[in-house]
Amino acid sequence: MIQVKNVSLTLQKTEILKAINIRFAAGQIHGLIGRNGSGKTMLMKCICGFIRPTSGMIYVAGKQVGKDCDFPDRLGLIIETPGFIPYYSGYKNLKLLADLNKRIDRDAVKRAMRQVGLDPELKRHVKKYSLGMRQRLGLAQAIMENPNLLILDEPMNGLDKDGVADMRKYLLDLKAQGKTILIASHSAEDISCLCDTVCEMDKGVLTQIRDSQ
Repeated sequence: MIQVKNVSLTLQKTEILKAINIRFAAGQIHGLIGRNGSGKTMLMKCICGFIRPTSGMIYVAGKQVGKDCDFPDRLGLIIETPGFIPYYSGYKNLKLLADLNKRIDRDAVKRAMRQVGLDPELKRHVKKYSLGMRQRLGLAQAIMENPNLLILDEPMNGLDKDGVADMRKYLLDLKAQGKTILIASHSAEDISCLCDTVCEMDKGVLTQIRDSQ
């Protein structure tokens, strides 16, 4: 699903990513671990097409990002804290986003919210959501258009114990549906429970430390 070929990234004379080569197979959950500043989020942003690498190539589903497509097709993502219009309800935020692409109707939006444990009828403004509720809303936004690939940066952030358990179950359900998931987490337990392959990043260098194959 994802192939990263000799990718390096330099920003303001600082080397962020260093000659990264990795393949992430379809239909699996792949984990990225590493300290803050190790390069995990930047690698994800390059795969999504938000940042162009200084050198190297990235392919998603056979298409070169930045050449064959600006952004990968059928991609759902959470990168950093999800941003929503604070004075709209969760449902209104997602409906607004869905209307931009016109791929899904309001029932699909409501269904995605229910799947992550949110009530689409709740009128509360997003500014009054807890961090955990915002994370759930971010995941609902990521999955509502039925993507093939999910890229999730710290999706458990702000969730309580029950919320983490729910999120893990849901991600495993998505894998069972054939989805490919790339997840970054600080939690060794999350990575151990969920991931088929695990890669560690440190100072822009990536090393594969576990492979289900």
